[in-house]
Amino acid sequence: MKRCIAALLLFISLCPFLIHAEEGMWLLSQLDQLNLKQYGLKLKPSDIYNPDKPSITDAIVWLGGCSASFVSPEGLIVTNHHCAFGALQRASSEEHDYITDGFLAKTRANELEAIGMNAYVLQEMKDITDDILKSAGAIDDPVERDRIIKETIKATTEAIEGDRDDVYARIADMYNGKQYILFVYKRYQDVRVVYAPPRSIGNYGDEIDNWMWPRHCGDFTFLRAYMAPDGSGARYSPDNVPVAPKSYLKVAKQDVKDGDFTFILGFPGSTTRFRTSSSLRWNLNYSYPEIVHEYKEILTLLDDVTRDSKEGQIRVARLKAGLENTMKNFQGRIESMTKTNFLERKIEFESELTNFINENPDLKQKYGAVLSQIQALYDTLEMTKAQDDVLQMLRFSGTLPEIAVSIYGAVREREKPDSLRNPEFSERNIEKAKEKLHLHYYGYYEPADRAMLTRMLKQVAALPDDQRLSELDDIVAHIDGFVASAYDSTKLDNSEFAEALYDKSSAELEALGEPLFTLAARMYSARDAYHKRQEKFAANITNLRRRYIDALYAWKGTALYPDANGTMRFTYGNVAGYKPADAVCYKPFTTLKGVIEKNTGVVPFNMPPKLQELYDAKDYGIWTNPQLNDICVNFTHRCDITGGNSGSAVMNAKGELIGLAFDGNYEAMSSDWQYDYDLQRTISVDIRYVLFITEKFAGAGYLVKEMMGNK
Repeated sequence: MKRCIAALLLFISLCPFLIHAEEGMWLLSQLDQLNLKQYGLKLKPSDIYNPDKPSITDAIVWLGGCSASFVSPEGLIVTNHHCAFGALQRASSEEHDYITDGFLAKTRANELEAIGMNAYVLQEMKDITDDILKSAGAIDDPVERDRIIKETIKATTEAIEGDRDDVYARIADMYNGKQYILFVYKRYQDVRVVYAPPRSIGNYGDEIDNWMWPRHCGDFTFLRAYMAPDGSGARYSPDNVPVAPKSYLKVAKQDVKDGDFTFILGFPGSTTRFRTSSSLRWNLNYSYPEIVHEYKEILTLLDDVTRDSKEGQIRVARLKAGLENTMKNFQGRIESMTKTNFLERKIEFESELTNFINENPDLKQKYGAVLSQIQALYDTLEMTKAQDDVLQMLRFSGTLPEIAVSIYGAVREREKPDSLRNPEFSERNIEKAKEKLHLHYYGYYEPADRAMLTRMLKQVAALPDDQRLSELDDIVAHIDGFVASAYDSTKLDNSEFAEALYDKSSAELEALGEPLFTLAARMYSARDAYHKRQEKFAANITNLRRRYIDALYAWKGTALYPDANGTMRFTYGNVAGYKPADAVCYKPFTTLKGVIEKNTGVVPFNMPPKLQELYDAKDYGIWTNPQLNDICVNFTHRCDITGGNSGSAVMNAKGELIGLAFDGNYEAMSSDWQYDYDLQRTISVDIRYVLFITEKFAGAGYLVKEMMGNK
């Protein structure tokens, strides 16, 4: 296997011209093959990533869904405003609405506990492909092979973590299981909010501007990570001290200019660059439109039930933000793919691949049936699609139903023989679920919960006869009555009561008299069957996708970075505008003047009055960009990113901090499927706008001084 990986890296070093220079979310172990000096990098690859001594990657932080970075020797972290949104929502109340008003800690003693947030810092990265694949031996059955590999991964990571709750180990597969890499992180469990600007800066333009250029958004928040005096990543305590990172980023000495080299280190979540037309067709014609439709309905429902309740609006704010963001992203994907005939072009590409394979008898024997076999697997999804859609959307049936389903499912899994359990099940994971359970209640608003459960049950009632969930017939026959009984006397709205239920048997849960556990029990068989279908599909499709990638190697022999999967990646490119349509040309910079011009005084363009005062007085401090004769707010550049990169540090050729990535552009929403050199752009907030807002607007010059010293 190591020979296979070495050959792959050889392709990268020999054939960089076969892809655009700026394309790719590269592993840290691939930096040496990218020849970055010729594109403008002033650093050596070992300055960026060095497993033996401090390097820039030691300053990069994962927040469990977003990216961030250390920017001072005392644990100060900068990320996007929307990445800290959950922490602000959990701390907010009708009396203290930190989402709307923002938050500033005048002293470290006043820093706000970021409930539920952890900061992870990479400690080790190691290729363990041989060890993982050896465990599966010569097993041919993809499902059994997948099961053994998952069991090996679970045993390996649990052994590394031991009883330390400040160590997190993850084994990630690359190239659909052709390579396995171990990542070990230090987990800091005490994270606090230092400064978050008001929403009218941090999310200026909201969903109207989301994914759009030009943008004028101050999407940033400062956090601080703390540790116990002994250096362990302890939970929140007044005795904890700021983390002393091995490395932290320095603010750039010069302003960003058009054409400047930039690079990003962050944690992109998921891409599908090496999928076939079968997957593309399924998502474009079924999955994406269905999700857009569902999310739109849920958002309307949430608006209706919280219209007259400030408490309700705060409670559902995090859920709404996530739904709105994903919905617009998928709308953009549909529009972009349709406009560019993306599916037809993918089919044409595969036709050329097929012709190449068929010309060689050996290749035809190996790969001739791969594309048709992949399509056959997708055809099986059609048979149970309506029921699967409902079961999948259970996560939007309300907080309490989701909790009941989760607890009941965990208990039933525990009661199975080892051979029949989900290979990733463990008592350790149940303990983690119990620890996190209370976080769900920060988003609980009973009227919204009732409405979402009612909506879900109506969807169950509307299923076609051949996919009916007959176990729920009596429930869906009296939906209003069932929902009323479920909430009128429930004890599940108490997190301590709910947590204790993990230790009961399924029979005890069913005997509680809680209608939501009756619902969970009735749905269990259908959900269990659904998960088994998904496991079988995933194992078989992954096996076929590996063979598809092998066919691509045989055809193109091209450079190949792995699809994003939440692990740290490097990407680079130059500052550049773009041309989205005929006679339209976007420059790569927006300024404070543009913020003022968009201001209407009405959400989401309700700029704070103080910002107008600073603009009128031209009280910009040292943050003016002399080329723009204004403060640069946002800029676009060619770095290749996706969801999960939010909050990523953007650095210049010297490795100095110049901004934070927070978005992509609407015209390139199909970028998870294919990189587009002409259209795809990263949108970042300029670090000088971050520091201008922090110093001049918030009056927090002490944070600027902490980052920059006396400069």
